[in-house]
Amino acid sequence: GCPRRLWMPHPWRHSRPGWMWLWAAWAAGCPGHSMIGHIALAGALEVKWETLLVGKKELSDSSLTPGYEGWWWADLLLSSAGVQIHERTSVSHVSVQKGRVTGVETDRGHIKCQYFVNCAGQWAYELGHSGEEPVNIPLHACEHFYLLTHPLKEPLANNVPTVVDPDGRIYIRNWQGGILSGGFEKNPKPLFTEGRNQLEIHNLQEDWDHFEPLLSSLLRRMPNLEALQIMQLVNCPESFTPDMRCIMGESPTVRGYFVLAGMNSAGISYGGGAGKYLAEWMVNGYPSENVWPLDLKRFGTLQSSRTFLRHRVMEVMPLMCDLKVPRWDFQTGRQLRTSPLYDRLDAQGARWMEKHGFERVKYFVPPGKDLLDLDQSKTFYKPDWFDIVGSEVKCCKEAVCVIDMSSFTKFEISSTGDQALQSLQYLFSNDLDVPVGHVVHTGMLNENGGYENDCSIARLSKRSFFMISPTDQQVHCWAWLKNHLPEDSNLTIEDVTWKYTALNLIGPRAVDVLSELSYAPMTPEHFPSFFCKEMSVGYANGIRVMSITHTGEPGFMLYIPIEYALHVYNEVMNMGQKYGIRNAGYYALRSLRIEKFFAFWGQDLDAFTTPMECGREFQVKLEKGMEFVGQEALLEQKQNGVYKRFTMFILEDHDTDMDLWPWWGEPIFRNGRYVGKTTSSAYSYTLERHVCLGFVQHLDEKTGEELVVTTDFINQGEYEIDIAGQRFQAKAKLYPFSSLFAQRRRKDEVELSGYQRE
Repeated sequence: GCPRRLWMPHPWRHSRPGWMWLWAAWAAGCPGHSMIGHIALAGALEVKWETLLVGKKELSDSSLTPGYEGWWWADLLLSSAGVQIHERTSVSHVSVQKGRVTGVETDRGHIKCQYFVNCAGQWAYELGHSGEEPVNIPLHACEHFYLLTHPLKEPLANNVPTVVDPDGRIYIRNWQGGILSGGFEKNPKPLFTEGRNQLEIHNLQEDWDHFEPLLSSLLRRMPNLEALQIMQLVNCPESFTPDMRCIMGESPTVRGYFVLAGMNSAGISYGGGAGKYLAEWMVNGYPSENVWPLDLKRFGTLQSSRTFLRHRVMEVMPLMCDLKVPRWDFQTGRQLRTSPLYDRLDAQGARWMEKHGFERVKYFVPPGKDLLDLDQSKTFYKPDWFDIVGSEVKCCKEAVCVIDMSSFTKFEISSTGDQALQSLQYLFSNDLDVPVGHVVHTGMLNENGGYENDCSIARLSKRSFFMISPTDQQVHCWAWLKNHLPEDSNLTIEDVTWKYTALNLIGPRAVDVLSELSYAPMTPEHFPSFFCKEMSVGYANGIRVMSITHTGEPGFMLYIPIEYALHVYNEVMNMGQKYGIRNAGYYALRSLRIEKFFAFWGQDLDAFTTPMECGREFQVKLEKGMEFVGQEALLEQKQNGVYKRFTMFILEDHDTDMDLWPWWGEPIFRNGRYVGKTTSSAYSYTLERHVCLGFVQHLDEKTGEELVVTTDFINQGEYEIDIAGQRFQAKAKLYPFSSLFAQRRRKDEVELSGYQRE
């Protein structure tokens, strides 16, 4: 476990007069009200906030209610902008023409509009499915209980801090001079699974037996509460999402249809910031901050199953109070999307994680290892899988490994003429007018030069392209392409993710395995880097083989029609036995890519990161003969410089065995001043050090103004990475270690004895 837990204020939380986390691992006194008991309390943390002032009204969490806040803003709008508000008006469906919102049908008639925002809370799911073109909004309601008391003899003041006790799974705050206390029980009760939702908001039946564990926690924390008079036990619906994060953004299927729902019991605190970013999204086309973790397009249709949602929210609600260790995984809604090789890999000791509903291998447990002990390992320190992943990495570097990467998003774009080439040249920053059979790594950028997608594109023919993107890009990338490609019947785009199983064959012996299976020379002279060719592997024909591995190590990606997947995998494993082949997982892939300074979209890259800021200028062709999206912004950065730089950090005084590990999000300090945070990190088994990747900014020490980040600024600083309050010295690098790319050993230099399969 972690010796401390830091609650960082979220930028959306517009007011916290005093927010207190009580955690059994702290050794500090308990600030706050005298009613808070010290029984079983080892410590507390108080985070003080200034109360938000809006106009002439003062809002604070201790007195704010959704109704008050909503009507206060409504009154403000009515008095200034002529906004019309229709109460007790039901919406039957949203009208759509040519994929765009045109109006809303209500019981009072039709309302024309260009934009529609689904803020229907627990009804958002049903409302989304009621339209002419359904919009999937994956959320599900659970019963949520909280207790109200009559005012104290000496009513509590508005500035009494809100108390959150994660160990007891409760929260406590002032309510009209008394106490409001609720919580998130371990056994939540889902609602409306059959689709029969409430017609309007009203409370549900009391259930004191169900509330009893939370009440016991409350009495332990506030023993004097026994003397208070209880007013009511409230039971009301509260909606939760599959990943505990709210849902916002534009629908991937209907333009002008926006969503803001699924607040996971944090609607009041999120309201101001969420509304701000959604308004920016509607007016400007994008918010002012990266909100991808909250974007509706992070979900696909697969997360909208009622059964899936019912089971998932029963897991999500208890997690609201649980300490989530790095790389934890949801246990419900699993085995939903699997590779054809799932059973084969599972039988060989695969341990699984989930990405966009797809099962992916973390690592393979060798025979004789205690599986139960390994699966239950939860720590912020050195994990129990350390040596397992290390052996997989070593095999990738010295022999050959196979990683199933079937979850990657895959599209085919083709045309009858040159429409496909011209459209992709406009949407992507690199030059795609390359000879047939070549693979190009490129970014799909927005107008500000930020990454909407980071992908590899193979030119299959003069009029056909094969695009490979990160797993969680499936919905987002599809929507972006559909919205930006011209409406041309001669231009087609197809999602072929499900058609191909992808095997990553990594290591210096990969060339030997593939050469013997295909009866074709696979050496760099015959099959150069970033090359693609359809080949026969074993008995199977039409296998798309690419000389890339996404790790910097030698090897090949094999895109196999799913009906051939098991045959090709068996052939590869059988042929590879004499070369020391073994299975590997994504943890090994992560270690390899981070030590090579490879950035991944969704972790290191996002819509606010440009190629110029992360050292990918070589993937941008500013002079490719035609304009492309984001070109103007990149030209400006090339001329004026950038205000943040993607940097690699190697921890120098960090003890891997004894110290807390960096995982991501750690503060970066330069000469004692905060300059950024890490975006990803991993242990490098080659360097025998932890490697962190992150962005460094240059802020004026007096004014805080952003300044251009130069190479000298990076190289001349002394750096530290803060891990849970302890700083470790780090060496900064703007380029990877060249020696890590020189691991292509000759056959006679590779010792195979340590890699033979057991």
